[in-house]
Amino acid sequence: MLGNNWIALGVTFAVALFWLRMNDFFAHRGWISGPLSRKIIHMGTGPIFVLCWLLFEYTPSSRYLASLIPFGITFQFVLVGIGVIQDQAAVDAMSRTGDRREILRGPLFYGIVFVLMTIIFWVDNPVGIVALMLLCGGDALADIVGKKMNGPNLLWSPNKTWWGSFGMFVGGWVFSIVILLVFLKMGIFPGSIMDYLLGVTLVALAGTVVESLPFRDIDNLTVPAIAVVLGFFLLP
Repeated sequence: MLGNNWIALGVTFAVALFWLRMNDFFAHRGWISGPLSRKIIHMGTGPIFVLCWLLFEYTPSSRYLASLIPFGITFQFVLVGIGVIQDQAAVDAMSRTGDRREILRGPLFYGIVFVLMTIIFWVDNPVGIVALMLLCGGDALADIVGKKMNGPNLLWSPNKTWWGSFGMFVGGWVFSIVILLVFLKMGIFPGSIMDYLLGVTLVALAGTVVESLPFRDIDNLTVPAIAVVLGFFLLP
């Protein structure tokens, strides 16, 4: 905790912006592909942002100040996606095909979920953190592992593989446990990590099933949605 919410806001914004622009730069230079950059951003932004929550004071206004970060970045996504802002580096980093309008789907949904989870749950409830970590670690790793490892394909989703689903489960589970361990160590949540293992495992399994369905882009909404619903019943 930095002892001042405005300083915490500035530090969080600087760290998040650096992470985004670094990946934009790498993708624009051609050092990494657009789809890979999109997933690296997807995977790293969440844990960085959630860990920065620890910089804020535990006051009622903290969640709203922190939510300004994903809100501002998401608003920029919208402006780039509709063509108001010309930012080819961002388009290269966040789109699969180089079409700026793709930002108005997956990346936009991703940002909206971050704003909502920050405002609704904050550090008062681990449900929001687990939902975000499934979205970041699980969904992103599913795509990366699925493309690196050949088949077998899922019967109900020919464009997805069992390896991808394995990556989804492992990534979401590991990210959730690691971040929860940090918050438990800081005394933010009660109990020990053993109290969370079963709940996180079941939520990760459910998120894996939902991610495996043959719907494109909306898993940025459906995965955290199922995590929130089940998290209320399964997490301490």
